Amino acid sequence: MIEQYVLDLQDVDETQLAVVGGKGAHLGGLSRIEGVRVPGGFCVTTDAFRRVMVEAPSVDDLLDRLSRVNPDDREAIRSLSAQVRRTIEGITIPGDVAAAITRALAQHGEQAAYAVRSSATAEDLPTASFAGQQDTYLNVVGPTAVLQHVSRCWASLFTERAVTYRHRNGIDHRTVHMAVVVQRMAFPQASGILFTADPVTGNRKVATVDAGFGLGEALVSGLVNPDVFKVRDGEVVSKAIAAKQRAVHALRAGGTEEVAIDPQRQEQPALTDAQVVRLVQLGRRIEAHFGRPQDIEWCLVDDGFQIVQSRPITTLFPIPEADDQENHVYVSVGHQQMMTDPMKPLGLSMWQLTAMVAMQEAGGRLFVDVARRLAAPESRAGLLDLMGRGDPLTRDALETVLDRDDFVPALPDAGRPGGPQVGGASDPLEADPAIVTELIERSQASIAALERDIRTKTGPALFDFLLEAFEEHKRVLGDPLSTQAIMAGMEATWWLNDKLQEWLGEKNAADTLTLSAPDNITSEMGLALLDVADAIRPHPEVVAFLQGVEDEGFLDELAKLEGGTEARDAIEAYLDRYGMRCVGEIDITRPRWRERPTTLVPVILDNVRIFEPGAAERRFEEGRQKAHKKEHDVLSRLRALPDGDENADAAKRMIDQVRTFIGYREYPKYGIISRYFVYKQALLAEGERLVRADVLPEKEDIFYLTFQELHDVVRANEVDDQLIQQRKEAFRSYDALTPPRVLTSDGEAFNGAYRRDDAPADALIGLPVSAGTIEGRARVILDMAEADLEAGDILVTTFTDPSWSPLFVGIAGLVTEVGGLMTHGAVIAREYGLPAVVGVEKATRLIRDGQRIRVHGTDGYVEVLP
Repeated sequence: MIEQYVLDLQDVDETQLAVVGGKGAHLGGLSRIEGVRVPGGFCVTTDAFRRVMVEAPSVDDLLDRLSRVNPDDREAIRSLSAQVRRTIEGITIPGDVAAAITRALAQHGEQAAYAVRSSATAEDLPTASFAGQQDTYLNVVGPTAVLQHVSRCWASLFTERAVTYRHRNGIDHRTVHMAVVVQRMAFPQASGILFTADPVTGNRKVATVDAGFGLGEALVSGLVNPDVFKVRDGEVVSKAIAAKQRAVHALRAGGTEEVAIDPQRQEQPALTDAQVVRLVQLGRRIEAHFGRPQDIEWCLVDDGFQIVQSRPITTLFPIPEADDQENHVYVSVGHQQMMTDPMKPLGLSMWQLTAMVAMQEAGGRLFVDVARRLAAPESRAGLLDLMGRGDPLTRDALETVLDRDDFVPALPDAGRPGGPQVGGASDPLEADPAIVTELIERSQASIAALERDIRTKTGPALFDFLLEAFEEHKRVLGDPLSTQAIMAGMEATWWLNDKLQEWLGEKNAADTLTLSAPDNITSEMGLALLDVADAIRPHPEVVAFLQGVEDEGFLDELAKLEGGTEARDAIEAYLDRYGMRCVGEIDITRPRWRERPTTLVPVILDNVRIFEPGAAERRFEEGRQKAHKKEHDVLSRLRALPDGDENADAAKRMIDQVRTFIGYREYPKYGIISRYFVYKQALLAEGERLVRADVLPEKEDIFYLTFQELHDVVRANEVDDQLIQQRKEAFRSYDALTPPRVLTSDGEAFNGAYRRDDAPADALIGLPVSAGTIEGRARVILDMAEADLEAGDILVTTFTDPSWSPLFVGIAGLVTEVGGLMTHGAVIAREYGLPAVVGVEKATRLIRDGQRIRVHGTDGYVEVLP
C-alpha cells in the first residue's frame, strides 16, 4: 500500500476518519456542502504520524506503562505523558514527510498564515467529542514554523487531559492516531460557536449562537463573555449582549495577541440579528448533512461566514424516532422500573414485546408516549395523579411541559388510547388471602408450563413458540384479578396515609402498618439470605474460602470443605428460588445470580458477620408485632375521637386490605423475571449453536441484536458483523448519558423539581417513602457486588430494584436518586422498617462515601452532617 502523507481538504470526506482524523474528516465533509465556505488547506495524514512513531521505539514502552496507570493517579499520568510528548517533539520529521508538507504549502501559499490543528482518529465522534483535548496553533507563518507545529500537534495526542479522557472513555492509547489539519488562516471581524440545538435544554428547534469580536480563542479561553442569541423558526427569540472588553487578534509576523476593545464598541453586538439568522440557516444545512445536531465554530470575514469546525453535540439525549410531525411527550420507563442504565438491543426489544403498552427506544432506554393521554382533561388528571403518587418529579416535569404554549393541544375527549387505564378506583376486593394464593398458583402454573413446553423448541420454531409465549406472558400480567389485588393494596395505603394524617395528624402511618406483610416475595428474598448465612456461619473453613472467591464455579469446590456440602445446598436452594434475579433485571441480557453467583458472596459474608443465628425469623416477627401494635394504637385513638367508631371501622377495613394485598405488589415482577430467565436460557442455547456454526464469535453477541434480528440470523445462519460492532459502540456511548424523566419530541429534557419550603436550606430534598429518622454512615454503593456494610450504615445509591433487597436487611436507612412511593425499594424499605428517602437528585455525587448523614424518612429530606 502506498502511503499518503498529505491530502488536500477538497479530497477528503467523512469516510476517511482513520486517515485524516475526526476534525479533518468533518472539514472535508463541510467543504462539500453547497453554500458552506471552509478555509482551504490540507491534512497531514495518520500515515505520517505512524511513520514518525516508528522513529521512536521508546514510545512503546511508555505507552505500556501509561495503559497500566490508575486513571486517578494524576501525577503518574502527568509524568509519563510529558515524557511521551518530549520524545515525539524531539524526532526529526523524515525527509519525505517534510517534503510532502512543504509541497502542499507551496500550492496554498508558502508564506501565508495558517492554523495548524490536531485531528485525532478518536475525535469529533458521535459518542465522544474530545473537544479541547489536543492542541491548535493559530497564525503560523512559514514552512519551518508549520513543520514545528505539526510535531507539536502529534505530541499533543499525549497531553495529560487527552490521556485521562481516553482512560475514562475506555479507549486504548495505541488505537488512536493523529492527523494534522493545516488551513489558511481566517482573520475575522467576529467569531464564535453555533449550537444547532440548545445545549442546555436539548431543544432541537432552538439554535444558540455565541459571538465575540476577533478570533474565537477569546471565547474558548474564557477571556470574554460572549453575546448569546437564541433562534427559533428563523427568528431571534432572545439575546443577551455582553460587555466585550478584549479580543484576540492575529499578528502579521505570526502568533496572536490580546487587544482592548474600544469602549464605544464593547456593548455593541458582534453580529446583527440578520447575520445570526443567516448563520443558523447555514447551521441547519450542516446539521442535515451530518444527520445530527452540531457544535459549529464559525468566523465572520467580510460579511461572509466561514466554517472552521463542526462536531456532533454528544451530550444531548437522543429522541425516540417518530414517523409524524406531531408533538410527543415521552415518560421514562427506567424511572418507573428502577433501572435507568442503558439496555442492550435484545433487552430493549424483549421488554417491548412483553410490555402492556407501546414503548419507544432512545439512548438505550425505553419511553412511553403520553401526549394523547395528556391531551384530554379526564385521562390527564388520572395520569398526573398516578405519576404524582409514584414520583412527584415526573409529575412536575409533565406539568412543566403542559405549561408550554400549546405543546400539548387540549382535546375535548381524547379517551385513553393504548394500554391499561391509569388512575380511577378499581372494584373493591374482599381482604381474602385466598385471592393472593390463587394468583400466585396461577403464575407458577404458567411458568411451569413454559419451562416444560420450551424444552423441545430450537431454531426458527423456538422464535415462533416465544411469540406465542409472549402473549401468555401479557395475559398473565394483565389478569384483571391481579390488577385489582395490586391496586387494592396501593389504594388502601394511600387512603390510610391521607386519612390518618387528616384525623390523627400522623404522617405516613401506613409505613408501620405494612411491616412484615405476608406474601412479599422480595422481602422474603432478603430474609432468606440470612438463613443462608446461618447455614454457613458455623463453618470457619467455608467462611474463609468464600472470602477469596472469584471464580463462578466456586459452588463445586465447596463440597471439598468441612461443612461445605451444607453451605452449597443452602446457596443452591436460594438460587433455585431467586437465581433469576439480578441488578437491572428488566434487561434480559444482564447476568443473573444463577449465572454469576459470586455477586451474592459479599452480601452473604456481611450477613455472617453482622447477624446472629435466627435473625430472619426474628426480624419478620418483630415487624409483624410492630404492625399489630400500630394497628391497635391507631384504631384506639380513632375511636376516642368524634365519629370515631365509623372512622375506625373504615380504617380497619383498609388495614386488612393493606395486610392482605400489599405484599402481592411484588409478585408480578417476580413472575416476569422468572419467565425472562427461561427465555434467556433458550436464546443463549441458540447463541451457542451460532458459535458452533462459526456465525458468531461469542454467544453473548446475540445481546446486540433485537429479537426479530436474532430470529433472522437463526433462520439465515449469517450475521452482519459490522452491525454488532456498531451496536457495541453505541451501547458504550449510552452509558455516559443520563436519561431524563420526561423528554419531548423537540428534544427538551425535564427532570422536575420539588416545590417545597418545609426543609432546611441546605438539605437534599427527596420523596418520603418510609417513615422514621436515622443518622449514620453513608455508604455510596453503585455495584451491589462491591457492598461492604456495617450495622447502622445508610445505603446511598442511584436506584434499587428487587435484587438489592438482600442488602436491606443489613442497613439502617436508604437514599436513592430514583424511586417513588410504590417502587420496589420503597415497598421493601417499609417492609423492613427502614427510614428511606428516594428521588434525591445527584445523591451519589452530593453525598460522599463515609460521611455521616441524617435521613428524614417521614419528611423527605437528607442532611449531610459536619
